[in-house]
Amino acid sequence: MHEIVFHTQAAEEMRAAAAHYEAQESGLGDAFLDDIEQALQSIQQFPQLWSVYDGEYRRYLLKRFPYGLVYRIDGARIFIVAVAHLHRKPGYWRDRT
Repeated sequence: MHEIVFHTQAAEEMRAAAAHYEAQESGLGDAFLDDIEQALQSIQQFPQLWSVYDGEYRRYLLKRFPYGLVYRIDGARIFIVAVAHLHRKPGYWRDRT
């Protein structure tokens, strides 16, 4: 099974988004993190299922929230480069390689 590794900025994006949703409504931050966890399990099981998004990167779109996990497969490792809001600055994460 592939190991999942987060870029430090991607991990911060995830925490910030969860805090934002939790501030809007109690429990919504946890729902966001649950959606992330489900996405990570799916990516870990079938990393090549999602189409190529940008060069060597793929993107998994969350079901409930307007976010996508941008990732790259590095051998036995999946590198999450961004937890990207889908309506803000596309491609801002490209310099994180």
